[in-house]
Amino acid sequence: MSASPITASGMARRAPLLIVLCGCLIAMLTFGPRASSGIFLLPMTHEYGWGRDTFGLAIAIQNLLWGLGTPFAGAIADRYGVARVLCVGAVLYAAGLAMMAYASTPGLLHLSAGVIVGFGLSGCSFNIVLAAFGKMLPDRWRPMAFGAGTAAGSFGQFLFPPLANGLIGSVGWQETLILFGGAMLMVMPLAVALMSPPRVAVANAEPRQTIGAALGQAFRHPSYVFLVLGFFTCGFQLAFVTTHLPAYLTDRGLSITIGGWTLAVIGLANMVGSLSSGWMSARFSRRLLLAWIYFARGVVIIAFILLPASPVTSIGFGIAIGLLWLSTVPPTSGLVMLMFGTRYLAMLYGFAFFSHQVGGFLGVWLGGLLYEKLGSYDLVWWLSVALSFASAVINLPIVERPVAERRHPAAA
Repeated sequence: MSASPITASGMARRAPLLIVLCGCLIAMLTFGPRASSGIFLLPMTHEYGWGRDTFGLAIAIQNLLWGLGTPFAGAIADRYGVARVLCVGAVLYAAGLAMMAYASTPGLLHLSAGVIVGFGLSGCSFNIVLAAFGKMLPDRWRPMAFGAGTAAGSFGQFLFPPLANGLIGSVGWQETLILFGGAMLMVMPLAVALMSPPRVAVANAEPRQTIGAALGQAFRHPSYVFLVLGFFTCGFQLAFVTTHLPAYLTDRGLSITIGGWTLAVIGLANMVGSLSSGWMSARFSRRLLLAWIYFARGVVIIAFILLPASPVTSIGFGIAIGLLWLSTVPPTSGLVMLMFGTRYLAMLYGFAFFSHQVGGFLGVWLGGLLYEKLGSYDLVWWLSVALSFASAVINLPIVERPVAERRHPAAA
């Protein structure tokens, strides 16, 4: 081989704190611009005379391709290392944002904000970072690292929407997208700390298994299927709220600034929720934690759409939904790792995330489509409520045990 791989002992000597810090910075940077997409909806649709369905479809495509690309990016990261995948993803992400700034037709918008940014996210979002944490960190670091990585993405959501609002007001929405694109290139030097060994370097750590066998084992396992189906709801709700909440609040008489700050508050509260979820995932039943999170989301959404619109109810909704926002990620990734180990963690969590992003596609697309047809978002909100309660039930039958242990109970 032309370059010597990083050995397992070399990886072990690397400071876990450095791995977590750089991974969290990557999660923060990459989550920020996509969490700000709703801030660009009104200026872009007003500039070009598009309907909200046109913008919504672009972000829906982004969510779908982000999910579709994640298992493949994960499989490549599992085999060849995380750093290369992160760097390629960052370049695509930056290029997509730069192209979006000059997308004057729906087709160019769908290509840039949809296809290119979507595939870029699949290679450099927090999903790849969490997989790196699962592979590179000692057992005692993992639960809190999963929570910290998710919380860092949340901090990006807190930081970027008000930053986007301010920059759009001062330099314009096109220039803001260019600046955000440039920021994505900062992922490349940070990725050096997450350089992981190729699969051959860790082959002795876990039983040998092909990718096809790993996928077959996972999709024949009912608990994994339940987990994947439940994660659909998370994506539906998050993508719909991220893209359409600022416009929804504007329709109800509030300013776009309130919409931006509500998204920011969601990100801030999500830091607390994600860290708390990571802590609880190490101490309590993960399936019950997921069931309670989905149930609570349904209750919070019902209260929000029935109460009168005001800055107080909007910010209050941001705090409440933010505590539940990405708190599903630590128990979901933890369950995948518990059931199947770390060897194909990036790929198997990637398939769960694909379900999440199919939900995201439908949430964003139906939000724009039904708004243009019905003149309101009410039907999508109530659909979110129904999906919340369904996912709460779906997670209850999950068995929290390694697959090998269930097949060979005598070895336990």
